Amino acid sequence: MISSATVSATTAVVVLGGNPPTRSIKQYIPDHQLVIAADSGLHGAIELGLRVDVVIGDMDSVDKALLAAVEAHGTVISTFPHDKDSTDAELALLKAVEMGADKIVLITKGGGRLDHELGVFAVLQNPKLRSCTIQALWDNAILHLIHGPASVTISGKTGSIVGLIAAGGTASGISTAGLQWSLNNEALTPHSSRGVSNIMVSESATISLQEGSLFVVQSSALNN
Repeated sequence: MISSATVSATTAVVVLGGNPPTRSIKQYIPDHQLVIAADSGLHGAIELGLRVDVVIGDMDSVDKALLAAVEAHGTVISTFPHDKDSTDAELALLKAVEMGADKIVLITKGGGRLDHELGVFAVLQNPKLRSCTIQALWDNAILHLIHGPASVTISGKTGSIVGLIAAGGTASGISTAGLQWSLNNEALTPHSSRGVSNIMVSESATISLQEGSLFVVQSSALNN
């Protein structure tokens, strides 16, 4: 689960559109100072009881009356043309960086479109986000993206599944503790499934990385 350690003063929660998140994930959202909704992500943010600072996107799927209501209460509306080169998700993530976030917690139910979901994975690897700690509450999973040299300590139930997937190139110098199939200064390539379906053998595990980027995915980690 997400660590309860002290949260940075520049933590941003970014809520994507598509299928709205389940209310029960509210318990996993850390303390934060900024909330950005990507278009109809505004609906999901409000369902979670979040006060939205910025709504950004082409506004093609958000309720216009709701948009006007939150604007009247101080939410900034940043509207882009429908014909644009970036998805609303990309605009929202880059806006978080622009506003000084050094930690981003992304919330999405998945959205139902494979191209959109692959697009989000692509954007998370944008070099402009490398200065941020990235976590995602993705449907019922928790995702972490780390850039070497770095490490992440995760917690969860013994026997739960953890996947390690190289992002954007070879991830090297990977070492793990607390997983059934341990790695000791080893590499994972982006065309390999070797890191998929590892298993936690205790209630915490640590994954460290020397070079490259690595997705750490805790499947079925959220009770929603």
